[in-house]
Amino acid sequence: MESEILSFYKDKTVFITGGTGFLGKVIIEKLLRATDVKRIYFLVRPKRGERVEGRFEAWKKDKIFEFLLKDKPRALEHVTPIAGDCCALNLAISEGDRRILAEEVQVLMHGAASVRFMEPLQDSLNINTRAVRLVVQLAKEMRRLEAFLHISTAFSNCVVDHIQERFYPEHLTCPFDKVLAISESLSTEMVNKMAPALMGRFPNTYTYTKALGEQVIQEEAGDLPVGVFRPAIIFSIFKEPLPGWVDGLQGLGGMIFATAYGVLHLMLVNPNAKALVVPADYCVNVAIATVVQIAKQASRAKKSVPPIFTYTPCQSNDFTYGELIEKCYDNGLAVPNTKMLWYPFTHKIGCPWLYSVGVYLYHMLPGLLLDVILRLKGEKPTMIKAYHKIHEGMRVLYPFSKKTFTMDTHNTDQMWQSMTPADKRTFHFSLSNINWDEYFTTVMDGVRLYLFKDLRTPESVANGKRILSRYYVWDKTLKLVLFLLFGAFIWYMFNLAFN
Repeated sequence: MESEILSFYKDKTVFITGGTGFLGKVIIEKLLRATDVKRIYFLVRPKRGERVEGRFEAWKKDKIFEFLLKDKPRALEHVTPIAGDCCALNLAISEGDRRILAEEVQVLMHGAASVRFMEPLQDSLNINTRAVRLVVQLAKEMRRLEAFLHISTAFSNCVVDHIQERFYPEHLTCPFDKVLAISESLSTEMVNKMAPALMGRFPNTYTYTKALGEQVIQEEAGDLPVGVFRPAIIFSIFKEPLPGWVDGLQGLGGMIFATAYGVLHLMLVNPNAKALVVPADYCVNVAIATVVQIAKQASRAKKSVPPIFTYTPCQSNDFTYGELIEKCYDNGLAVPNTKMLWYPFTHKIGCPWLYSVGVYLYHMLPGLLLDVILRLKGEKPTMIKAYHKIHEGMRVLYPFSKKTFTMDTHNTDQMWQSMTPADKRTFHFSLSNINWDEYFTTVMDGVRLYLFKDLRTPESVANGKRILSRYYVWDKTLKLVLFLLFGAFIWYMFNLAFN
């Protein structure tokens, strides 16, 4: 049976925001590799004095495109950067470029966002809410637009435990238009001070402003062929084009890296809570397929409530945070990297105050000693500063790792069932039978290769095992010495009290 998705994208012109980010790059790569799109425009912001052309040339050299260019050496000639800024008036797109987009674009994917959980409210509003309104306004100028995909997050409505594929404006303390009016009329300092009152029960500015962004779609994009995509925590690539590929140290991936590095020994997490993690390549396939679904629904009903597609592990094949950590830990020990600073071990703690006490013994004291050694060697001390960032990251993740969220995925499941066999092969995303053990083996191989820059060769693995064995002895010896010193201290205090 013919591929419906390939037929839809043939000779289409696509505009993407967020194309320089992790998910955006994988979306562009898959579109170029698997479909016959005519042109991909993507928004690029001039950065630190570097022109768009320079950023584009550096972007084309990203490792994610290596496999694509071997098969299609001229594939990136179909990609054109558009200078702009999601936080600026009219997206800072020139009149000429705006006219091109209005005349040519048939598919719009808006993925640009700040994923920093504790971003100052004003900054988070600019990129996660106001930018959505600006993109909607641009979409209304696109005369040939067939589908508009707004990429949100499965946790945009995390103030409830059971999240359905619908909008939740009732949990916002104030409508998005009033919040944006406040942010435009008051100083940045005043807006940031108002954050607790405006956010209400939302745990951070990220989820709050993403919820406001969804309300923009609900209220202002109803006459567009639009839909919302809510992916869960996006993790490393599983299968294609680069198994295990990861693009940075954000979120949970950064914690896994720090554990394998031997510097993170306490994790603030409920080990029994379900982990809502999805592979990046599967997530991209959902996004690409969702665009087709949005276009089909829009052709049947010109004006309707924008559909929402949530993507999380299915209940029949899920796993807990405890299982995730153990899978990564076991794989890390099986093929240890050669860059570790200490023997990797980790304890999972679900009590915030106990975690706060424990970090002084497991992190801050060793970090202080390492910084002293660095100073004596004439190097810049970095460990205490790094631990402060790790602890901040752990605490902002805790609202999502302390309990199990139930996510309805009816629309996404129905879309999968309606896909042709050809599309299911090319754009596979079903998680009902994914082998999570195999996936997390791939994750740790990716951490080793792309973050530690440590190629998995027999020599490297053997060297890693020698380093691991040495650190194991040192770790056990140190713990024994500390235990004996603590016992001696208790014995001394006992004798002092009764003699």
